[in-house]
This record gives sequence, structure tokens and C-alpha cells, in this order.
Amino acid sequence: MADTMKGLKRTHYCGDVTEIGQEVVVGGFVDRIRDKGGVIFIVLRDRTGVVQLLFNHETEHELFEKAASCRSEFVLMAKGQVRERESKNDKLKTGHVEIFVTDLRILSKAQTTPFEITNDTKVNEELRLKYRYLDLRRASLQQNIIIRHQLAKVTRDYFYENGFLEIETPMMMKSTPEGARDYLIPSRIHQGKFYALPQSPQIYKQLLMISGFDRYIQLARCFRDEDLRADRQPEFTQIDLEMSFVDAEDIQECVEGFVQRAFKEIMNVDVPTPLPRLTFADAMNRYGSDKPDTRFGFEIQDITEAVRDIDFVVFRNAIDDGGSVRAINVKNGAATYTRKEIDKLVEHAKGIGAKGLAYIRWADEPNCSFKKFLKDGELEKICAAVDAQQGDLVLICADKTRVVLSTLGAIRLIAGKRLDVIPEDVYNFVWITEMPFFEYDEDNDNWVAAHHPFTMPMEECIGYLDTDPANVRAKAWDLVLNGTELSSGSIRITDFELQQRMFEALGMTEEEIQAKFGFLVDAYRYASPPHGGMGIGLDRLAMIMCKADNLRDVTAFPKVQNASEIMSECPSVVDDENLEVLGISVIKKDEE
Repeated sequence: MADTMKGLKRTHYCGDVTEIGQEVVVGGFVDRIRDKGGVIFIVLRDRTGVVQLLFNHETEHELFEKAASCRSEFVLMAKGQVRERESKNDKLKTGHVEIFVTDLRILSKAQTTPFEITNDTKVNEELRLKYRYLDLRRASLQQNIIIRHQLAKVTRDYFYENGFLEIETPMMMKSTPEGARDYLIPSRIHQGKFYALPQSPQIYKQLLMISGFDRYIQLARCFRDEDLRADRQPEFTQIDLEMSFVDAEDIQECVEGFVQRAFKEIMNVDVPTPLPRLTFADAMNRYGSDKPDTRFGFEIQDITEAVRDIDFVVFRNAIDDGGSVRAINVKNGAATYTRKEIDKLVEHAKGIGAKGLAYIRWADEPNCSFKKFLKDGELEKICAAVDAQQGDLVLICADKTRVVLSTLGAIRLIAGKRLDVIPEDVYNFVWITEMPFFEYDEDNDNWVAAHHPFTMPMEECIGYLDTDPANVRAKAWDLVLNGTELSSGSIRITDFELQQRMFEALGMTEEEIQAKFGFLVDAYRYASPPHGGMGIGLDRLAMIMCKADNLRDVTAFPKVQNASEIMSECPSVVDDENLEVLGISVIKKDEE
């Protein structure tokens, strides 16, 4: 039988044992054991770190034998005197001390684990996620989860101090269009009807402003049934906030204060404010992305005028069709990018939708992929337009401007990583402002809202709502950090008549408006203060703080690519009896 804790009470975490001469009681998992014959060292681990336990010739025989029986991942409690270590480890906080054990309890024995519990484990992720409770014992993952906890605490502290009230909104709500598929919950009582898990608390937080709660905050759980990526999980946590009697600058200034405090308290990194701002148009033109990584150069440059008179059909057709010719200068890229490497970039560009890439590779002398179409002086003109010099690689794309920007934006990031010019310990925040109000849906040949339909258009654009949707800009913005979108925000429409125009501009009938948003539309009839807000991705922010590559590394029990959880084998089949209570039957699609 296992020992009990009777008579022992933990006095210290392992990582906090630093004072020589103290009598301490610690508890944790056996990290590793070194049996030197007459001396046994057990390294004990908990969430704060490790401490070394010592058993030697001074130790009672029975206690020494118990120590010798311990194995990795056993759960122990140990009481003893803190001594100075003979062989110190300066890399550890507790590396100068050890505990001479006088009482040892084996509280739980462990079988051999499916993989070794080490930070540098090479085991495939699927096995680690199957045994996630073991994977979470690794110090690196524990540190990530602790940083996430610290971020949540700083969030609450900051917003509480700035007059925000934390108010919970429903987890079971009406299904409303928010850009992704809803997770639906069938109702037993109202058979044939469904609740939805919230994609965000958007409608409820606007109702709270109408109710007079002028500053709302919530660490809200959100759910979206969409394809997973490295920075996306089907369930995630959003730092959700809304403010009344404010404009965009007020909200952004408040969030800047939060960002500054979080990075200082958690990482001791100073974030200078105000944060830089880029309009959506500038971000796309310079970086080919609405979430630009501004830590390095290789910015996109418009060379349409410089090549307009060149007799190269690729350039000429793009310009004649209303497109453009643009380039990035990969500084010092000629040595790294051989012809074979450039061919890979060309294939990648084609995968994005471009017809290809032209290039000028200037090693010893400029080598141009379209040189036979150039007249004297034209190559020099292009090089001058992008400030190309010996050692540089110029990559050129000609197509519809939308295709050109997205292609060069992606190639820019590939080249930045390949040349290792993206600094790791730099945190470049940037506000992306003046977002487009509508997006053109080519599949359905119509304009759709780029944001939720309650976003306020900029005053000077309201006249274009019915006539020129492409030129309508929104009072909406994103906060981007190192190429990752952290949050989106906007000022909301509070004018009832303008809201009706917005719904009509989106092609919604009166019946659709009433069915989807009737209760919110009715609420605005009773007056509302001007308000706006944001949703900040807590998971994504934690991921960047932890220098993690995937949200799974900052989520205790994450889902994988197909939205399943390997450990618990979720989702799972529900028996017919439970389905019958809900008035539901499952139709199995024929397997092809």
C-alpha cells in the first residue's frame, strides 16, 4: 500500500527551497534518480521547478531502501534539512542546495510512462496528446500554462482598475450570423429548435451598453466551427470589452495601456506607446497583408510606371487589364537563392494564384529572367526603382493588384524566414485602421459585410453605402503583433435608421432582419449611448509571449486538426435513447 501524508504538511514548493539550514517538507514527482551506491540523489519536480533530495550513509537503512525503490514519476513527499550542495548547478534556482531527507513517503507509484517526461522530447505530438496529462508534466508546457494564467490575472487587474465590470454573458444563445459556422445545441424541451454556442458575446455586450453598464469586460469562451490552423482552435478565450461614450482612439488608448502593462509585468518588456498605425490600404500596399509582420524590411514596391513601356507581355497584359506590377527587394538574397531555390518560390506563387514570378538575381552581375525583352537602360531603371544593388534578389509579380499583393506578401515572409532576418525578441505592435466595410463575394456575385453588421461606417463614406460599396471604410481596426492578428474592434451603429440602411445594403429583407436581429433592433429604439469595443485573443497573445508555434502549446487540453480531442476521444457517438429524447436521428452519409 502507498504511504499517507499523515503527520506531514507541505511547507515549500520545490523551486522555492533556497535557504540553507531550514527544515522543509516538499512534494512532487520524481524527475530523475542517480544511485551512486552509497549515495542516492532524487530530483523532485513540481510546477515551480526542481530540488535535489539526498540519501547517504547518515540516512536510516529503511529510509535508504525506500529511496532506492523509487522510480521516475513516483509521487513523493519528503521532509528534511536544507544543506549546501557540494556540486553546484548554477543553471537552477535551487542548484546550490539539497535536502537531506529524514522522512520519505511514497504516495503513489507510476508505471513506466509511454514517453520520457523531458522538455526536449522527440516523441510525436499525437502520442503526447493521447497522454496529455503526462505531457503537461513537462516544465516547458507548465510554464506556458502559468504564463497564460498570469496574462489572465493581469487582464482582470488592469481592467478592474480602469473601471470595467466583469459580466458573464450566456453560453447558450440564439444562432446569429457572425462569419463562421455555429456549434449547435439541440433543445430537449423545444424539440426541433437549437441553441448556439457563442462565436463571441457581440450582441450581448452591445445590449449591456444599452442597459447602462458603460465599461464591460469578460474573459469569454468562444466557439467557431471552422477549419483549424496553428493559431486557431474551435474553442478559445477572448478578452472581450465594450465601452460607452468613447471614440476609436479612446478604446485603442485603453488597450495600449493593457498591452504595455501585460508585457512589462509578465516578460519585463517595455512596449512604447502610442502604438504605430497603418491604414488597411497602406498595410496591403507595403506588406501584402492586413496583419503585417513589421520586424523586417522586404517591403512591396509599386514599379508599374517604371516598367510601363517595357515590351514584356506579362507586364503589359497586367497593366492593360487594370492590374499592377510590383516587386520586393530581398536584400542580400542572391547568395541564398539559387535558381533552384527561386523555382520553389515561383511554384509557391502559383499556388497562391499568381501566374508566376519574374526575378533579377544580382550576384556578380544582374541575371534577369526577362532580359531578352529589355532595351538598353531598362534593367538599370528597374533596379533603381527598388534600390537593388549587388547581392540582392528582386522578385516581381504582375497580375490583378489583389493577386500581386497577396502573392508578394506571402513570398516576403518566406524570404524573411529563409534569410533569418526576422528578430525573435522584438515585439512590433501595429494598429490596422480604416478597414474596408464590405467584401466582394465572387462566388455569389455580391457584396457582404466584412465585419458584423453593427459596425459603424466612417461618416464621409455613408453616402456610398448604396452606390459604391468598394469605397466604404469602417470605423473598425485590428491590433497586430509580429504578423499575428490579436484582436478586432469597431465603433457600433447606434442610430436605428442607419442600422436599417445597413441591413438593406446587405440585401436583407425586413423578415430576415426581424428573425435574426429583431430583439437587438428593438433595443436600439429605446436609445443607446455611443459605444464600441474589441475582442483580444488571449490564447494568441499567450502563444506569442511563450514563443510557441501553435495554440496547442498554450491550451491545456486542445483539439487537433480535425477538431477532435485525442485523449478523451471526443467527439463521440451518442446512443439512440439520448437522441430520441432530443427528437433527433442521425443520418449516415453513404461512404464513397
